[in-house]
Amino acid sequence: MSAPELALAQGRWVKLICGASNQDLAAVEDLVGLYALAGVHCIDIAADAAVAAAARRGLAWAATQGLAQQPWLMVSLSDGEDPHFRKAWFDPSRCPPECRRPCERVCPALAIGLQSTGAPGVLDERCYGCGRCLGACPLGLIEERSHVLAAEAVPSLLAALRPDAVELHCQPGRVPAFAQRLEQLLSSGVRLRRVAVSMTEPAVGGVAALAGELWWRFGLLRDAGLRPLWQLDGQPMSGDLGPLPARAAVRLLRGLAPWAPPGPLQLAGGTNAQTLLELHSSGLGPLAAGVAFGGEARRRLRLLDSDDLWPQALLHARELVVPWLERPQVRLQNRAAAVDERQGAMGN
Repeated sequence: MSAPELALAQGRWVKLICGASNQDLAAVEDLVGLYALAGVHCIDIAADAAVAAAARRGLAWAATQGLAQQPWLMVSLSDGEDPHFRKAWFDPSRCPPECRRPCERVCPALAIGLQSTGAPGVLDERCYGCGRCLGACPLGLIEERSHVLAAEAVPSLLAALRPDAVELHCQPGRVPAFAQRLEQLLSSGVRLRRVAVSMTEPAVGGVAALAGELWWRFGLLRDAGLRPLWQLDGQPMSGDLGPLPARAAVRLLRGLAPWAPPGPLQLAGGTNAQTLLELHSSGLGPLAAGVAFGGEARRRLRLLDSDDLWPQALLHARELVVPWLERPQVRLQNRAAAVDERQGAMGN
């Protein structure tokens, strides 16, 4: 059993989310290198050749610093329009000169600033679609633009990138589109270790509706011979600090675990340094196979603006990751994970 699979079985899995639409190559390279050294088991990146190359440069650098085992490289796709695959846009010529630019102050990606023309605007490669700026503009001048990969481009791109895993961001009611994405994954010829399915609790139907959606997708994954990983987005696209977003993922785990299809359950969406404490205090520890960190992980590395700061940045990354790596080994109690563990043993 590989180290990532063992981590899933023991409840110690940690994934880094670089951002499904994050194309800031320098930032991705830094993130990947440092969080690989910190011990993550998987790195989730945009489905983009340049981003994948930057991620592999980060892994190569980590290897020179003593990285013993490389994490899986995971590519993010979606089954249609999705907030994770959008970018903000506005025409800076329409901004009044006296504007105090609240959009710039709320942007966690530092994606709103001066362009080469000297005018403020969205730096497209940095924007990963959190949406905070949309409501911050007092004149409503900011719009969102979708960046969903076309169906015909998926097989060849995956064949070129050769990822270890794929994440599919899903929305309720789009099972046929999900099935089409699976066909594209199979057409690529890439042998995937896992297909992560990312969903949040629907506004209509709640946890029961979410469970139904996941069971539909489980059947399709099983028929395709693909192994699932269920990513529970408690508070997606947040990246916020404090206990409230940390509780959202744990609360979703509590509701879904009894009804979830086979496969490990991983927390995401608002996860931060307090998520593990919330998980333990809730008594739900044996239900969670691991965690994914996105906005919080990226925020911790903003100080990395020169080469001599990377040891300090690595300490910040380890503060987030190591508590999960050192978590006492748990025997996952949910029936779904047990079934998945047996299937994995049969396939190894």
